[in-house]
Amino acid sequence: MVWDLGKAMRKKEEFESARLMDFDFRQRARATKLLAHAYKLDEETVVREIAILTSNGILDLVAASTGRSLEEVSAEYDRCLSEARKQLIVERGDPTPNRLG
Repeated sequence: MVWDLGKAMRKKEEFESARLMDFDFRQRARATKLLAHAYKLDEETVVREIAILTSNGILDLVAASTGRSLEEVSAEYDRCLSEARKQLIVERGDPTPNRLG
């Protein structure tokens, strides 16, 4: 029986990619929810929009809904992204890829 290093590396790459994409999506959803909360918008309605809008589209939506400048909303979103990352690391662990020995 022969161990296939290439196959093992592809499997690890697929697993790590899926894990990182999952963390990224959770971070984006959490940050969007925090942003909506910060501006007292309906969190469920705003978070639902991440399915169809880019991050910039979400920022435009929040800015238009609140009458705030895009720069102000963008700065708040950056803060929310940082907070969301911290929360998710506490809950799910650090998303940094695991290295092979």
